[in-house]
Amino acid sequence: MGYEAKFKVWRGDTEGGGLHDFTVEVNEGEVVLDIIHRLQATQAPDLAVRWNCKAGKCGSCSAEVNGRPRLLCMTRMSTFTQDEVVTVTPMRTFPVIRDLVTDVSFNYQKAREVPSFTPPVDLKPGDYRMQQADVERSQEFRKCIECFLCQNTCHVVRDHEDNKHAFSGPRYLMRIAELEMHPLDVADRRDLAQEEAGLGFCNITKCCTEVCPEHIKITDNALIPLKERVVDRKYDPIVWLGNKLFRR
Repeated sequence: MGYEAKFKVWRGDTEGGGLHDFTVEVNEGEVVLDIIHRLQATQAPDLAVRWNCKAGKCGSCSAEVNGRPRLLCMTRMSTFTQDEVVTVTPMRTFPVIRDLVTDVSFNYQKAREVPSFTPPVDLKPGDYRMQQADVERSQEFRKCIECFLCQNTCHVVRDHEDNKHAFSGPRYLMRIAELEMHPLDVADRRDLAQEEAGLGFCNITKCCTEVCPEHIKITDNALIPLKERVVDRKYDPIVWLGNKLFRR
């Protein structure tokens, strides 16, 4: 059975904006993105929202629903009671372009700063061989749909704009971890992770893991192991002594 739901949707642009009240029909089985589309069709034809697949695989429709970073297409209306006011706002960490659409170019900039996969120079593509355990570990990280919800919820950049130049965020630290753990990658990315990507800023609150729609264990399986590798390199006394002797 359908019902009338109360929505508050953020409307505005780079100059500013605010929440607008709407009452809109909701039918059984619908998601928040369905309601946003109905608002576009019936009450707010100029409402801007980014979306593509509506299947939870493109990562385009990221926003915040009742203050929690979510994919609009994967947030079912049955999550809320019929008398609950549903508030939809743009991702807070990134600059607003218009309405629910934000400028996520920060993420593409950080992606370009990660060196690509580097196999041994004498290894031909057809000769790659890996243990299944290594394949499975890498595959978990490759489930990422780049919705940037982890980037959005990370308080290091969410609450401290000045950190953006020195911190890549959980998505791209996870990418560095994926390559660092790859058995066929010969590049050493530990200094990159610490000195350029800002791994030390992460204090493992696991907020990135909590909002990941693909249920990737970003903190436990990527960030903490990467921290351990960096610590082994930078603070292990035997390694430190070896580096001192080698430099001499």
